[in-house]
This record gives sequence, C-alpha cells and structure tokens, in this order.
Amino acid sequence: MSNSSKLLHQKAFRNFLSADVISGLGVGMTTVGANWYMLSQTHSNRLVGFYLTINVLAGFIMSPIAGIITDKFSRKVVILWTFVVRAIAIAAIAVYFYIAGFDVWAMYLLAIVTGAGWITYMSASRSYVQAVLPQNLFGSANAFIEVSLQVGMFFAGAISGIILNYTGFLVILIINVLVFIIASCLVVTIQSDTISKKNKEQTEKKRHSGIRYLVQQKSILNIGFLSILPLIVTQLFNVSSPDYVSTVLKANSVVYGIADMSYGIGGLVAGILTGFLLNHFHSKKLIILFFSSASLGLILLYLGRLIPLMYLCTFVLGLSNSSLRVIINTVLMSKVKQSFMGRVTSLWNGLAQLIEVFASTLIGTLNDQLGANFGFLIMFLIMFGGVCWSFAAIRSNQNKKNRAA
Repeated sequence: MSNSSKLLHQKAFRNFLSADVISGLGVGMTTVGANWYMLSQTHSNRLVGFYLTINVLAGFIMSPIAGIITDKFSRKVVILWTFVVRAIAIAAIAVYFYIAGFDVWAMYLLAIVTGAGWITYMSASRSYVQAVLPQNLFGSANAFIEVSLQVGMFFAGAISGIILNYTGFLVILIINVLVFIIASCLVVTIQSDTISKKNKEQTEKKRHSGIRYLVQQKSILNIGFLSILPLIVTQLFNVSSPDYVSTVLKANSVVYGIADMSYGIGGLVAGILTGFLLNHFHSKKLIILFFSSASLGLILLYLGRLIPLMYLCTFVLGLSNSSLRVIINTVLMSKVKQSFMGRVTSLWNGLAQLIEVFASTLIGTLNDQLGANFGFLIMFLIMFGGVCWSFAAIRSNQNKKNRAA
C-alpha cells in the first residue's frame, strides 16, 4: 500500500484534511469578498490597500505568540480554538453589519481577526501533522494539504463573486461562520497529539529562543529562507499579472481569469505529484529543479508577448511554487524539533507576510514606471536567487561531510 493510500485510510487524517479544505474555502471567500465589499462601499483603492496591510500586519504581530501557543499546548486544541474564536468574532461582526450597515472600523476588525487567526492556524495545523504522523508520511501529507489549499482557494473566488452579485457580503460572513463550525466538529474527531511535560517546560523557559534555535541550526535557517521566496513571488505575481494582461498582452479579464486558473491547476498538479516525487528523488534536487523551472517561466513572461505563453508559464509557476511549499514543509518537519516547530513555522510565515507588504507596494510602483512586465523580471531574480542559494547550501553541506570524513 502506498503512503498516500495509508493516509487516506486513516479516518482521523481524512477529517483533518476535510476541515482544512472547507476552512480554506471559507477564508478564501471572506478574503475575496472583503476586498470587493470594501471597494464598493468606499470607492477607495487606498482603503482597500490599508485593509490588506492591517490583515498582513495582524498576522505578523501574532506570529511569535502563535508559535509559543502551538509549542506549549496540544496542536489539536489550538486548531479547534482558531476555528471557534474566528466563528464567534465573525458572527459578531456580521450581526453588527446587519444592524448598523457598513462600517470601515468593523472591516478593520475583520482584517485583524482573519489575519491573526490564519497565521495561528497555519502554525498549529502544520505542527500537528508533524506531531501525529511518522516521518515517512510527511511528504504525502504535505502534498494532500497543498491540494486542499488549492481546492479551497480555487473555488473561493468564483463562489464569492456569485454570492456578492446576488446577495451580499453579509451572506459570505454567515457562510464563513458555518464553515468554521463544521470544521470544528471535524477537528473534534481527529487524533489527539500529546505535548510532554518536558516540552511544556522547555517552551516556557525558552519562549523567546526560536530565533536563537534557527541561528544555531544553519541547515534549517537555509531551508526556511528558501520557504519565504515562493510566498513573496506569489504575492508579487498577483500584483503584476492584471496589468500585464491588460497593457502588455492587450487582453481582457477573460484571459486574466484563465491565466489565474492555470496557476491554480498547476498547484493542484503539484499536490498530486509531489508526494510521489519525494518518495523517489532527493528533496535537494527537487528544490533546485522547481526553483529553476519557476525562474524559466518568469523570464519567459518578461520577454514574451503571447497569450498561450502566459497560460503555460502561469501553470509552470503554480506547479513550481506549490511543489516547493510541499517539499520545503516536508524538510522542515523532518529537521525541526517538535518543541520548536510552532515557533519556526510562525516565524517564517510572519516574516514572509511582512516582506510582502513592502514588496507589493514597491513592485506596483516600479510597474507603473517601467512597465507591467518589469515585475516578472524582479520575480525571476528572486527565484533564480533561490537556485543559487540551494546550490550554495548543498555545497556547504557536502564540504562539512568531507571534513568530517
């Protein structure tokens, strides 16, 4: 029986994965819906940008706290509370909107709730997988998680658009509350993970030592740095691609939608294939392969002016970025101690979000001045930097082994 089959035969893991899919769908619907609702009510791109900035900063500020909570308490319990607290908070905001109507401060509160809740859930859920599964199943588990993420986000945009057009944002909030309630019921049934008394004491005594741990573990520091790059490029791609389709390709929103779908299809294919690849090829070679393929796709987007090329390159980028997330998360689970996993995961996610805030603003400004395709050149340089960093890390490890021998 393959590793994938072993996982799917476990009811607890299937329920965890189901909770991950539907909660991701709810989060995606609220994210898409909130941006559109904010713009339609205020007619201000500046306020929409400020909403997104608050959302990201809330996640960044919450990340060290989320890491400590995840490492100190049962990951299952933390996951459950991320659903319950968000359900209660979003329900309260929905009631306020129903009674008082639109309020920009309530939207900012929603941004804080969703940003802080997401970063805490990501830290706890990925740490939970590490805690309850044997190491040989990490690759397949991360592949399934990536599929669940892509499926949730893939359908969120289309569903949100339909609901917003025919009903309104309040319905999206109500659906999100119901989704979190269902996810909570599923999480109650999953396998419990145990946090030893020793781990609790270590977390309490060393609650600020996550950065020190990373500095001491250079291999983890290297792979963590690499984990940030696909996240940043994904955000920059979202900023650059609409204007690229409009001004460079001279195409319409249909082409943009198909290109975005191509990216999502690439992510789904990655989730299906990467578990198999991890079982047959070394993770370091796969990391170099997918950083290289992403670099190739991005430089072709910068140089090219063809719509079919846009579809192909966005598929390759989705495939590469999603594969890198699966592989790098698997490597981190294999290398990081359980007592530090929550802090390490939340630290990298929080740092990525902070960089994205400034990078998105900068790339938008540069695109306005130098052309919409300039952003793809910057993204190429980032991913090619990942290729070089991967080679350097591998060579450094080989030199250490040679000296030790």
